[in-house]
Amino acid sequence: MKLLVKFNILLIAVFSLGLGLIALEARSFLERQAQNEVLQEAGVMAASAMATRNYTDHEVSPLLEKTAEHEETFLPQTIPFFAATKTFQAIRQTYPDYTYKEAALNPTNPIDRATDWEADIINYFRNSPKQTELIRTREAATGTNLYMAHPIRVETGCLPCHSTPDAAPKSMIKHYGQQNGFGWNLGEVIGAQIISVPMTVPLQKARQGLNELLIDLALIFLLAIILIDVGLYFIVIRPLRTISISADLISQGELNLEPLPVKGNDEVSMVTRSFNRMHTSLKKAMDLLNG
Repeated sequence: MKLLVKFNILLIAVFSLGLGLIALEARSFLERQAQNEVLQEAGVMAASAMATRNYTDHEVSPLLEKTAEHEETFLPQTIPFFAATKTFQAIRQTYPDYTYKEAALNPTNPIDRATDWEADIINYFRNSPKQTELIRTREAATGTNLYMAHPIRVETGCLPCHSTPDAAPKSMIKHYGQQNGFGWNLGEVIGAQIISVPMTVPLQKARQGLNELLIDLALIFLLAIILIDVGLYFIVIRPLRTISISADLISQGELNLEPLPVKGNDEVSMVTRSFNRMHTSLKKAMDLLNG
């Protein structure tokens, strides 16, 4: 096996190992970037929902509660959770894969009742009262989703409607009945704000970026190998081949050869000088024997 082939095998092995390590690290980095991007989106949506709830609680509800209609008819628009949910439903018309739900174990509106996996999140917050946020991934029909959840705790303002049916507004009892949404206690975790954001597109972008990076690196490594091969050929292999040819001719009795040209002071030049001295010494020795 020729020297250039051996050297190329070594280079390919080293570059392949390096490319593999870069691929592992780059994949992990790009996936973290994709997750951070999704988390940022979920955080913006959570902040938007909180802003809607606060605006409804402080600006809209006080106005509607003073109307005569509110005395006779329950107006869900006065409920901050209702306002946040409705606002997000409008957002879903543009982003249908994004979901927002304020799920509860015992909600007034059955549509807000937690599913099994949502109930697990609520129970997590109930069992871990110090936790204020939960971030996980979940496989859905559309692919991998990342969800961000925050506990919903009973505040003082919740008790007039959710302590007992007798204390609740009659218009609310008339609208929803008195079977659900009661028995809440101050400070109790009764639900969770859950925002789900699809990770399919960010992950696809991350994989595409990884593929482009690996292709670029592979091309750079290939170019590096070619340049190294060219340099190796002209600096090492060709001079050594010249020495090898001269040595072969001398071994066959061709002593009247011109000295090999020597340029520089590197190792190959030193070998060439040594070969020329050996050639000269051998020629003188043969001349003495033949003289």
